Amino acid sequence: MVSSLFNDKNLALFQMGIKKVVELLSTNMKDNQQPFSGILPHELAVSFQGVDLDKPLDNLDDALTEISDLYLKDAVYFHQPKYLAHLNCPITYQAILADLLATSINTAVETWDQSGGATFIEQSLIDWTVAKIGLGDAADGVFTSGGTQSNLMAMLLARDYQCQQYFGSSNKQQGLAKDFHRLKIFTSQVSHFSIQKAAAILGLGYDAVVSVPCDPYFRMDAVKLAQALEYCHQAGDIPMAVVATAGTTDFGSIDPLGCIAGLAKQYGAWFHVDAAYGGGLLITPHYHHKLAGIEQADSVTIDYHKSFFQPVSCSAFFVKQKKHLSVVTYHAEYLNPLSQQQAGVPDLCNKSIQTTRRFDALKLWLSLRTVGANSLGLALEQVMHLAQQAYSLLSSDSEIEVVHFPQLSTLVFRYLPKNNPNLKLVDETNRFIRTQLSRQGQALIAATKIEGHQYLKFTFLNCTTQIKDVQQVLMLIKQYGEQFLNQALSSQLQGSAIAALEIEHA
Repeated sequence: MVSSLFNDKNLALFQMGIKKVVELLSTNMKDNQQPFSGILPHELAVSFQGVDLDKPLDNLDDALTEISDLYLKDAVYFHQPKYLAHLNCPITYQAILADLLATSINTAVETWDQSGGATFIEQSLIDWTVAKIGLGDAADGVFTSGGTQSNLMAMLLARDYQCQQYFGSSNKQQGLAKDFHRLKIFTSQVSHFSIQKAAAILGLGYDAVVSVPCDPYFRMDAVKLAQALEYCHQAGDIPMAVVATAGTTDFGSIDPLGCIAGLAKQYGAWFHVDAAYGGGLLITPHYHHKLAGIEQADSVTIDYHKSFFQPVSCSAFFVKQKKHLSVVTYHAEYLNPLSQQQAGVPDLCNKSIQTTRRFDALKLWLSLRTVGANSLGLALEQVMHLAQQAYSLLSSDSEIEVVHFPQLSTLVFRYLPKNNPNLKLVDETNRFIRTQLSRQGQALIAATKIEGHQYLKFTFLNCTTQIKDVQQVLMLIKQYGEQFLNQALSSQLQGSAIAALEIEHA
């Protein structure tokens, strides 16, 4: 065991191990030229049946071979040009190097006495992002595990603020007030499900979330929001929070932030902007105006591991008034005593719902210090332009129905042959297309439903993907769609023939 610890005595072994891992990765990256192997869950599960975790392997080479067989061979590769599924991005190699540094030192950033300079690196990135958003001098934030945690923190702060305002009670000290069921959260019908999860976790329940209809561009309808807020007011309920989305998962739609901010203020609601996806617009040279109004938010979510091209996880939560972060502060004498805060010691756990927390900020730091914010922003613009090219390509195809013009870099559509009005069969066809693409491993795309019907989705976050890649994927989509419909038609004809014979011999 002692020889396996990372320290100055074992540097030669560590360097040898790093060399082996780099060689394995390099070989793997060269050999894998499609995003997925196509393996099914039950097929891969068989490989794990003989693994005995109580019996270590003889050497590192054997262990790396096992990892190659169990993980790398059937991993999903986001850097491949035909990976067009979810909000997963290729990452800067500088971020990988930063991750190696942070993991090697094993820095825990929750307190100053465990992190030193890491504390100031994270805080510098928080301050930098706060300035980009325009939240003001009283703002602050903290790195989180992802958008779901950030949105949970937003709803936690909103709930406690409103309970103090309306009931004069401290949830932190006394628990929820008896009338807490009056608290309502307003968000669009296509917002992220983490808002519902947050409502449930915070004891409010799914029923506390009011789903506001969208306009034809899948943005929250400000008129409908005003009506919903007024109805809430008239019913004696409390508009706890309004959650706007800057980049919905399916459509990339950006709610009218300025209008929504005004309505939230009018009704005394906490205004949160979920910019987990669209936050990257802040560093684009030409599209940051799309986030106009975000500076009025009481809190903001941003995932750097989406549109900033960083490894998972790298995300942060921001609040306009740092004093609200005291909701998550607890002073433990062994860790972050009050005396340290009073002395000005910057313990980051004072503003996080986590205690132990890894140094994720270093990935973004090294990317900004080498690649630069402008280059990262241009990469996002590039995938936005590609989404627009893909829209033109798909819209010109008579067998494809495109749902929307891309506001960011997603595109929702379906295979819809004009000579087949059977929408149930169309749904089955589109499900088959996605399944077949995954099974063959040639391309990975996403899927969603609109009004109960099956649709497909391209998500563009890879600036190495070109329109020719999209054309090739489109050809496969049409090929598999035609294949399924022909099989379905053949089965129908065969079934009709059998039925006719049965009638004839009856």
